[in-house]
Parts: sequence; structure tokens; C-alpha cells
Amino acid sequence: MNKLIDLRSDTVTRPTPAMYEQMLRAPLGDDTYGEDPTVNALQERVASILGFEAALFVPTGTQSNLCAILAHCGRGDEYIVGQNAHCYRWEGGGAAVLGGVQPQPVEHEADGTLLLARLREAVKPDNEHHAITRLLTLENTIGGKMLPLPYLDAATLLATECGLATHLDGARLFNAAVAQAERSGTTPTLEARRIASHFDTVSVCFSKGLGAPAGSALCGNANFIKRAKRIRKLCGGAMRQSGILASAALYALDHNIARLAEDHRLAMLLYEGLLDIDGVQVERPDTNILFLELQGTAQERSSELLRTLGSAGIAATGHYQRLRLVTHMDVDEVDIAHAIQTIRNFFKKS
Repeated sequence: MNKLIDLRSDTVTRPTPAMYEQMLRAPLGDDTYGEDPTVNALQERVASILGFEAALFVPTGTQSNLCAILAHCGRGDEYIVGQNAHCYRWEGGGAAVLGGVQPQPVEHEADGTLLLARLREAVKPDNEHHAITRLLTLENTIGGKMLPLPYLDAATLLATECGLATHLDGARLFNAAVAQAERSGTTPTLEARRIASHFDTVSVCFSKGLGAPAGSALCGNANFIKRAKRIRKLCGGAMRQSGILASAALYALDHNIARLAEDHRLAMLLYEGLLDIDGVQVERPDTNILFLELQGTAQERSSELLRTLGSAGIAATGHYQRLRLVTHMDVDEVDIAHAIQTIRNFFKKS
């Protein structure tokens, strides 16, 4: 069977043989009792890397963000969030449905930031007519874009001035850290800690570019994590011998952070190979996510393009004449060359 080149997301990666081996050898216990040594080691490790007092291992990034929002906010409170942020648009409305917490979305700028003036305007006055604004949430990377440190400085300072807590959806935090390290000449772990230092709480995912099969961690101070652990239980996310999954996350932290630079390089190759196609605008990627905007008459052919890619053994996602292509550890330079040629041939024949 020919290889499927899956560019839909970096969530499609599978554990390597070495990761499987570490999972098989993981010492286990009951995490609900706090007795799984591998889970405890992972929580201590990720908290240490990101500069927090404690961490909580959860099954998914969606649950991590949900636990964070519900631990920060009560019923009738609200959180400020980007219009395209994952914890607003792509997580089933969990905070509103399960916690009675109202989202206040703000439009993104082209670079993924939220305009500071709009953030300030979004904070409700102390008035009985309004929900109480409690929390600012940001996402880094957002749509593959890295939020610059000066922006994080300004946005979180504004939140503090307005009396808000701050949470980072860092599902792809290490992608941002690797890109930042390349620019600053430092290390990814140092940059990850610098990013995280702006926030009261941070969620980080192990099952995207880091290649683990499941799992995220929520980081914060000990009292916050105690509240989040109760919410994890309420949401059905307390697990037993979850050290099997935690061992994969530990392997990912040890072996798969620096290699994210290769994903970024492949995304740049994809970008360069798709320039100058009539009817297609390509955004230069910061990290491993590339968007193609179909313009003019090309907009009507997005479904046809996806079918053509599928026939060529390439899986991609499209939404409103916009295609998203994501590089990850299970694709290589040959795969990228095939994707470029397939897309260029499609538009050449049109």
C-alpha cells in the first residue's frame, strides 16, 4: 500500500518504536490516588521546564483548557478569548455548557495578536448588568503564528492592570519556543519558559508535534492545580495507570522538542514551492502550519483540489476556500515535493 501523506494536522503522528518501548517499560500506579510514579515524574518535569509550582496530566488539550477556565472563573463570569482561538471555536463550548462561563471573543489581527485597545474595551465595567470579566486567554502558536514576547509582555500587563488572571493555550508552545530560539540563538526550553513566565497558567500538549499518542499538562501554582484536579474529576478525566501515556510524553520532552525545527523547515519548503500560482495566496509560515487562500475563480475549485490531493495520496483540510497544510514528524522532504508538484499540476491544468 502506498504511503498516505497526511497533512491535515500534526495530531496524526504515531509513536516511534523507541517511544513504544519506553511506554512498555513505564512503572505504573493508580494516578487517582496520586501513586503513578511516571505521571508524577511527568508533572514534576513539565512544571520545572515551564517554571511553575505544579502541573496536572490530563487526557487532552481540550480538557486542559476547560479545567483552566473553570478553575479561574465561576458561573456568570467571562473570559476574553480570540475569535479563532481553539478554546473558543473548537472545544464544543465547554466552558459555557459545563461551567456557565461566558466567552467574550475578540477579533484577531493578521499576525494572530489581539489588539490591546480591543482587549481593554472587552473588559466589562463593575456593573450588575454585565458578566464579571475574570480571565484573558491567549494561544501560542495561533494558526501556526508565533506571538512575539513584547506582545505577551504588553497583553499580560494589561490584563494585570484590569485585575484579570491569564491563561495560555500552549498546545503548540514548543513550536513557538523552537522558532523563537532560532531567532534569539538560545535553547527551546529556555524560550518555552520565557513564554510561560507571562501567564498564571499554561496548557501544553504532547500529542501534536511532539508525537505522543495522547495527553496534555496544565501548569500553575499548587492551589490552582488542586482546584483543576477536582474539575478534571468532574469532567471524567481522572485516569488510573496513565503512566503508559505519561511515559510517551516524557519521551517526547526528551527527544522531540529540537526536531520541531525540521517540521518548520519542511513548512518553509512547502511555502516556497507554492509561490507564484495564479489564484493562490500563500502565507509565509512561522512554524509548521501553512495556509493557502484560493482567490477569484480558484475559490470554486477547493473541493476539486481536495479530491485531487486525495487521489494522489495526500490528505489535507479545507474550510471556506482556505486550505491548511501541517508538517510533522511523519512526513519528509520527498512527501513535501510530491505535495508541491500535485498542487502546481492541478492549477497548471485549470
